[in-house]
Amino acid sequence: MSGVLVVDDQHLIRTGIATLLGTRQDELGPIHEAADGQAAIAAVTAEQPGLVLMDIRMPGLNGIDAARTILRLPVAEPPRVVILTTYDQDALLYAALRAGCSGFLLKDMPPGQLLSAVIALSQSDVLVAPARLRTLVEYHAVPEAPPVPGPLSQPPARLPAQLTQRELQVLRFVAQGLDNEDIAQRICVSVGTVKTHVHRMMTKLELRSRAQAVVFAYENGIATARASGTSGMRPATAY
Repeated sequence: MSGVLVVDDQHLIRTGIATLLGTRQDELGPIHEAADGQAAIAAVTAEQPGLVLMDIRMPGLNGIDAARTILRLPVAEPPRVVILTTYDQDALLYAALRAGCSGFLLKDMPPGQLLSAVIALSQSDVLVAPARLRTLVEYHAVPEAPPVPGPLSQPPARLPAQLTQRELQVLRFVAQGLDNEDIAQRICVSVGTVKTHVHRMMTKLELRSRAQAVVFAYENGIATARASGTSGMRPATAY
């Protein structure tokens, strides 16, 4: 599975982004296009790209509903879905993250930054602009229960799966925006071990992206705005 699908009903934006990505086709694989949500679902089924760049507002099936369907398609490995957006769509962005999208990219960002971000996302499930994402989630998330106390407290019964202490700790770090290398340094294990904990945690909670894990942590009181400081973090790349 490889390649990128660009989904946008505006022809100029869609073809412009596809042309830009085509300059790095050796790294990204084939570049596909779709003009609406239904066409995107058909393209993912036929081409099985590794990454989908999805507009939100489109005629017919909107980007959020299309993403939700794509992430549940019976394919070997669903693609990562990243929203193409503008700054004035925060509520819609939050809905997209809850649906399992991996993050968002701004349509008007410099071409070089957009290209770098897409390449990074095509290679791993990274958090794009983690500080901005956390700000968005902190504003919109409404915890369904009081915060879980203590950095190593036992997982509460309200969680849909029984996380180990370590998996709960890793979930908190993911919610802070830390990448696997940061987490490995915090808990003194290898990056490979962190990847295993992240994979098991997301599998148990049926999460499809790190961004969705951030939303889950805030909505379930595992992370809070007060407790999500970034002291000690390496500066995150701002896409």
